[in-house]
Amino acid sequence: MTEAQPQSEPLIGRPLTGRVALVTGATRGIGRAAALALSAAGAHVIAVGRTQGALEDLDDEARALGGERVTLVPLDLTNGQGIDELGHAIFERHRRLDILVHAAAMLSQLRPVAHVPPALWDKLVATNITSAFRLIRSLEPLLRASPSARAIFLTDAQAARPTAFWGAYAATKAAVEAMVRAWADEVDNTPIRAVLLDPGAVRTRLRAEAFPGEDKDALTNPAAIAPMIVALAGEADPGPPDQVLSFTSWRCEARAFATGTP
Repeated sequence: MTEAQPQSEPLIGRPLTGRVALVTGATRGIGRAAALALSAAGAHVIAVGRTQGALEDLDDEARALGGERVTLVPLDLTNGQGIDELGHAIFERHRRLDILVHAAAMLSQLRPVAHVPPALWDKLVATNITSAFRLIRSLEPLLRASPSARAIFLTDAQAARPTAFWGAYAATKAAVEAMVRAWADEVDNTPIRAVLLDPGAVRTRLRAEAFPGEDKDALTNPAAIAPMIVALAGEADPGPPDQVLSFTSWRCEARAFATGTP
């Protein structure tokens, strides 16, 4: 039996109406939740995933929630030429890109660094690092054409504080963080603002690979991350990505604001 996907709640208002958003890893987990929330907030979402059927399910749910119809792009992000072609297609249709949410990533089992097969290392690098580079390379001109572009990259605490058996994955996330920070500095005088977001312990397939015996009910639902992504996508200026933004901190601040507690 296939586990049911977590459902996103419709968002009040449509603050992102008219904006164009690209979401990678859009067929499951945080990417899927982000795509649904951005659509419900009025954005036209271009959803990238490897499975056509899962993309079609995403579009069905987006419309059921009252969101915009989703543009579906079945694409493996290790296909660099495919990313370039996607950038060209977005230019031909929209002439710009306002929001990028890069949620796609792979883990592929925890193991000592010395035990990582070279073929697996190459796949990790291609999926987690090179895809981010190719997205930046292909989409920067489109993001520059936006009056207020936001590029949100999901990361992990392991990037800054790696522990045993996480070395290969942690190295890829650390590389992405370094690249995004350098890129953010390069485009500081443009409308582009980059964000590094650590969602924490979330009920995703990647988390289940790392902790197969963990109580899933104790983890954050991916749909809970979506309002933060929508807020970041519409924020006036999130500032430079000197620090990784934490979902846990954001949730605590939001609760304190809602309840009026310090």
